[in-house]
Amino acid sequence: MQILLYFVITIHVIISLFLIGVILLQQGKSADLAGAFGGAGSQTAFGPRAAANIFTRLTTWAAVVFMLTSITLTILYVRSQHPHSVLDNSAPLSTPAKK
Repeated sequence: MQILLYFVITIHVIISLFLIGVILLQQGKSADLAGAFGGAGSQTAFGPRAAANIFTRLTTWAAVVFMLTSITLTILYVRSQHPHSVLDNSAPLSTPAKK
């Protein structure tokens, strides 16, 4: 179980770094001067719609893998912990003193 946890952590870190790199390599929408002042390219409701290039597809797939590894890490971490209760370490109740 620990080997699987370490493997998923490794994949998670690699995907995180890959996702950071892919996002930084993308060109922003309406990055030109006309877009800043409401130029002709930004007449649609959400700005100009560009075709999905390889960076947007890589970002989408990397984000999906990142979310899946995040959920998997959460499940593996919870299952690796021993079940315990808040009351396990509490002191036993003492009987009240009689008058």
